[in-house]
Amino acid sequence: MCESNGCFMAKQRSSRGFEEAIAWFREHGFEVLDAPGTVGRVFLKKLNCSAAVERTSGDAARIFAYPGYLVGTENSKLVNRGYQQFLKTTKTEVPATADKLTALHQFVQEFQEGLGLPSLYNESLGTTSEDYLYDRVTGRDLPESTRPKPAWEHSDKTADKKRRA
Repeated sequence: MCESNGCFMAKQRSSRGFEEAIAWFREHGFEVLDAPGTVGRVFLKKLNCSAAVERTSGDAARIFAYPGYLVGTENSKLVNRGYQQFLKTTKTEVPATADKLTALHQFVQEFQEGLGLPSLYNESLGTTSEDYLYDRVTGRDLPESTRPKPAWEHSDKTADKKRRA
């Protein structure tokens, strides 16, 4: 009924248990690595991207580390700065190029399918960022008294004197 009216709902997938999900990942070309020093936690790698899942007490698979593109050996976080997306690690920040975003998008789509998570419309359009850090809203989460003044509110006394002269 809804599809004939032009609206679409999330495509629901059946969730998988931990072992079933791990088997699915292996069958679909993911490198599955046991996390050192832990039991029931694995890292998944494919297309130079990585994520981690862990076994819950109910034998389900839960995301432990969200998907990111590997920058060196470190998993990055995708950050949107309004004019450009970046891959940020604890040590560096590099521009997210089209080939890296394409790989990350494909990885996330397959990762979600492997876990049996729903496919959401906005995520199917392209890669989504965890953080959106636009320069015009920097500091908006701070108390109003401590927020930086916007550029248009700064008083430039030399500019005022030149205009009056």
